[in-house]
Amino acid sequence: MKIKAVLFDLDGTLLPMDLDEYFREYFRLLCEKLYPLGYDDPKKLVHTIKQGVYKTCLNDGSKTNGEVFWDQFISVYGKTQQEHEAVLDEYYKNEYNKTKEKCGYNADSNKTVKLIKQMGLKTVVATKPIFPDIAIRKRIEWAGVDVEDFEYYTSYDKCKYCKPSPDYYKEIAEKIGLLPEECLMVGNDVSEDMTAEKCGMKVFLLTDCLINSDNKDISCYKQGGFAELIEYVKTII
Repeated sequence: MKIKAVLFDLDGTLLPMDLDEYFREYFRLLCEKLYPLGYDDPKKLVHTIKQGVYKTCLNDGSKTNGEVFWDQFISVYGKTQQEHEAVLDEYYKNEYNKTKEKCGYNADSNKTVKLIKQMGLKTVVATKPIFPDIAIRKRIEWAGVDVEDFEYYTSYDKCKYCKPSPDYYKEIAEKIGLLPEECLMVGNDVSEDMTAEKCGMKVFLLTDCLINSDNKDISCYKQGGFAELIEYVKTII
């Protein structure tokens, strides 16, 4: 079956980065911002957020990922989701911008997205939906890609599943009105992005910022940089 859409991972794919360095800066800035606002135990804050993300990754589809995250956060800190979100919105509008310094840039990201759209294919940002909309949009922009070039992008308020669940990829296909078999998933993380294959999608492993934490054999995957991706797409449309 010919593909009609290409799904791109964001972090480490369209946006080059070392995730460990990025998250160290993310949490440092977040704790610094929230400390005077009553979140005065950095270890507790970071642990609570990580627990929320962990539960989000196990989401069974009964709630959005955002709802799962905030249920966990509120169970620790009390108050309402709206009260906490107001504080985090300020962080994402301001201090969060400094995390861009931990991200790289590859002009081929934008060129590749444009080329694939010119081929008549739909394009999607299929990033792990553990962030709010504003954070996803900013990182797309930092990658030098136009948000408007994508039919859809995932965030925690839109999705009810999370990588590496195949249901996450099925959900995206449904959102854009296609069968999984009509989609190609492009990503750099073997354990999270290549699982799209389990629901019928084709996959391409982008090796520029390769993550293979489980040391899996990757010889079975179509792989390479953006140039190799374009050549592969030409063979399956």
